[in-house]
Amino acid sequence: MEFFGLFFDSIISLFSDFINPKKRVFIGYLLLSIGLAFVWLMLARKLSSHSASRKIFDLNIFWSASAKADYKIFILNRAFTFFLSPLLLSQIAIATSLYFALHSQSYIHQGQFSDVHKAAIVGLFSVTMFLVDDFSKYILHRWMHKIPALWAIHKVHHSAETLTPITVYRVHPLEGVLYASRSALAQGSVMACFIFLFGNQVDLYTVVGVNVLVFFFHITGSNLRHSHISIRYWPWLEHILISPAQHQVHHSIAKEHYDKNFGVALAVWDWCFGSLHLSEKNSDLKFGLLQEENSSSSDLITLYIKPVLEVFNIAKKYFIDFFHYAFLKLNLKKE
Repeated sequence: MEFFGLFFDSIISLFSDFINPKKRVFIGYLLLSIGLAFVWLMLARKLSSHSASRKIFDLNIFWSASAKADYKIFILNRAFTFFLSPLLLSQIAIATSLYFALHSQSYIHQGQFSDVHKAAIVGLFSVTMFLVDDFSKYILHRWMHKIPALWAIHKVHHSAETLTPITVYRVHPLEGVLYASRSALAQGSVMACFIFLFGNQVDLYTVVGVNVLVFFFHITGSNLRHSHISIRYWPWLEHILISPAQHQVHHSIAKEHYDKNFGVALAVWDWCFGSLHLSEKNSDLKFGLLQEENSSSSDLITLYIKPVLEVFNIAKKYFIDFFHYAFLKLNLKKE
């Protein structure tokens, strides 16, 4: 009986993200996304309820070879997480280290702004946490496309030829480590600074335990970003918020869409740094990788092993070039 209990607990843990409001694929957010898709297709696209339903639950999308690979990667990565998580730096560890490090400076003293009204502190903390977290996602995502070694890892995500909400989990474990470290660093730093400056009044405005701004992002269709439902916003709003259609543009293999729309929730970062691309009406996007990438959308061995080999070859070339350059410099000095 104990064995079956442990086995059942393990299965529940694998799929716990579907019952956790802090995760994008929480069942409540998924159901709201389906509702939004219905409203969009019936009002904006003028489809009947039957046609809208067939469009949303298109088995050619959800049962494609690429989608099946997504489901397998989801299970495998959840298993990897159990082993990797204890080895990673936590948000609390970073916050604690930075909090004590701040005591060594003499410009601002601990609790200097603790007399500010609590509602203002909570509001400022909630907004700052959201902005710093979203901006750090933008920066890392941009690096993933610009730095060859990181692209070798990130292109596992872009190898998806069909998009479903589970595609968000289609990442190489090394990318998972990078994003977990980013989250711990960004959120831990904000926590440390606010607790140092404002004392024990620091708190978040939350809904179901989630930052209210993150909650708003999820209930407005975050899951539709990885989907075949191309919900567009007004152009002015797409300069501020990333629409589902804009993220689908990011996955497009068309040349004009290359390195566009790195933002997760906010489009302002793309707008500021020149990577913004507004959604296009009635565009027929093709997803996946270019043929020269020579990668598979469904072979798990290729998706897991090939990026590691590519990173190794890039690192090897870098070190060979470095030592060759150093050797030449040394010979020139001798002469």
